[in-house]
Amino acid sequence: MSDDQLQRILVVDDDPDIRRLATLALQRVGGFDVQTCCDGAEALQVAPEFGPDLIVLDVMMPQMDGIELFEAFSEHPQLASVPVIFITARAQKPEIDRYLALGAIGVIKKPFDPMTLADEILRIWARRL
Repeated sequence: MSDDQLQRILVVDDDPDIRRLATLALQRVGGFDVQTCCDGAEALQVAPEFGPDLIVLDVMMPQMDGIELFEAFSEHPQLASVPVIFITARAQKPEIDRYLALGAIGVIKKPFDPMTLADEILRIWARRL
């Protein structure tokens, strides 16, 4: 992967409809290679083999929430440098500031528009450089 090339996106969300919608939006509209996971345990197992360029991570999930998973990724040698965008319905300024302070490169509000999701991700991706 070159520094500016975004190809592989891992989407972690406990809602199957969100995973399906994000996959369709990112594959068909954005042309990305997308892998989805339904929870933190699955993401920790799948992510190293998939080798994502970017992780789109739901904040509110059972067992391991998005922040706990983000911290687990940061301790994993293969995943520590992978940029993360949080996706959440809780996107007031204090929450967004908190997610960015943790090290996320951006925050996307739910519900998102599937027709503009890929462009929104690309805008956030470009800003990180």
